[in-house]
Amino acid sequence: MSNNRAPIRILFTIPNFITAGSGQAMWNVVSRLNPDLFSPAICVLKRGGALEAEIEAAGVSILELPFIVPARPLHRLPAAVIRAARRFRPHGFHIWHSYHYGSDYTEPIIARLAGARAWVYTKKNMSWGDRAWHVRTALASRIAAQNTAMLTRFFAAPRVQRKVRMVPRGVDVKKFRPGTPPRLGLREKLGLSASDIVVGCVAHLLPVKGQNILLQAAAKLDGVHLVLAGKRLDESYASALDALCSSLGIADRVHFLGQVNDIAAFHAELDIFVLPTLARFRMEGCPVALLEAMASGLPCIATDIPGSQDIIEAGKSGILVPAEDPSALARALQQLIADPGRRQALGAAARRRIVECYTIEQEVARHEALYLEVLNNSSVVLSGSDLGRG
Repeated sequence: MSNNRAPIRILFTIPNFITAGSGQAMWNVVSRLNPDLFSPAICVLKRGGALEAEIEAAGVSILELPFIVPARPLHRLPAAVIRAARRFRPHGFHIWHSYHYGSDYTEPIIARLAGARAWVYTKKNMSWGDRAWHVRTALASRIAAQNTAMLTRFFAAPRVQRKVRMVPRGVDVKKFRPGTPPRLGLREKLGLSASDIVVGCVAHLLPVKGQNILLQAAAKLDGVHLVLAGKRLDESYASALDALCSSLGIADRVHFLGQVNDIAAFHAELDIFVLPTLARFRMEGCPVALLEAMASGLPCIATDIPGSQDIIEAGKSGILVPAEDPSALARALQQLIADPGRRQALGAAARRRIVECYTIEQEVARHEALYLEVLNNSSVVLSGSDLGRG
């Protein structure tokens, strides 16, 4: 792109910043895009959430407009997408990038009718099984896949392969690093000594996250304390975890912390990090919690499922255990508890793994390359009239 051309206008879409857990991950990319090349805006279906203030303070516009419409009944779909597209057309977006988690296929139709030259979506989880996913994929200009399992499970067809690019998530390795001060003072608040083994997990309390497996594993180990950071988003499941702690006799060494905002400082309190995600739900795309823990230099144990399989080199930069197997998880924990040297070695290898392959700078660079590729380096697609719209 020549220096006298205006930046490419990109619209990022996400349902909201209230419950959308990937909102921060999206903003990590948007906020770092080269401003000489790209001019981003964000559209939500419903405004709200603490992150919005930071976004607007950075000068990025947030629109609250319907970027999806009901696909049924089909006879009403043409009029619905046309009405929606009219509201976006004055903004002159060249690219739409969807962070919508579902299989909706009305968004790419709206994007094209609004004048967008390309529509991209990020595949964030391992859900599929819906014919609409195939339509969504067929209408996409490019697809950003977050793990290698997606390439074979969802995007193996030759006509689809050409659209897919691997864009795993990245982490800020300056923020998440070894040696962060334990400024939360958790051990002191919980009455734990420096010699107590503390195992941590960062995940909202939802069945998919598998905290119940971690509790069952901890019950097999003497003296281990668990600290669990995450909101009680499913109250029935959270209550079941409380009851499980009581029935297992470990309530005095399981600490539910709720929302923890300073995760880097939380990591500084831990000896081991565990991500016990279940396999029978949507599974992980590319789990940020694991990336952050590894960047912090923690020895990590994760379920042997897509996403985590890419990040951890089993036995080298972490440990993978079978899904939903408390005994296997307990054995892995016991091995690390008994061997401080191995904990240190795994933590150092984990840090190297993230620095080499999963930094936020690498993620941003992959996104920028995808945008330039999809517009063919903007040499023909972005004419002067295109750049002057809106």
